[in-house]
Amino acid sequence: MTVRFTPSARAQFLAALAYIRRDNPVAVSQFRRRAEQVLRRLQRFPNSGRLIPEFPELPYREVIVTPYRFFYRREGDIVWVVGVWHGAQLPDQPPE
Repeated sequence: MTVRFTPSARAQFLAALAYIRRDNPVAVSQFRRRAEQVLRRLQRFPNSGRLIPEFPELPYREVIVTPYRFFYRREGDIVWVVGVWHGAQLPDQPPE
């Protein structure tokens, strides 16, 4: 199983890292390490994330790396991270 980011999710993740770095340079490396651990776990356990509470009927799941939510979808042997949102944001419905 491989974990990949869509271009928009990668941009969101990089923006989150930049935002955290501006506020607290030490915290950014801790956040990035936690995110990498959680995403590596998805390689072995792709269904370990929960269904998105706002859209439980859709085939997307999420994992939380406080304070961010990583939205993803499994397609064959690939776990696609499709969005990275701050927990205070309300997610838009992802395209089906």
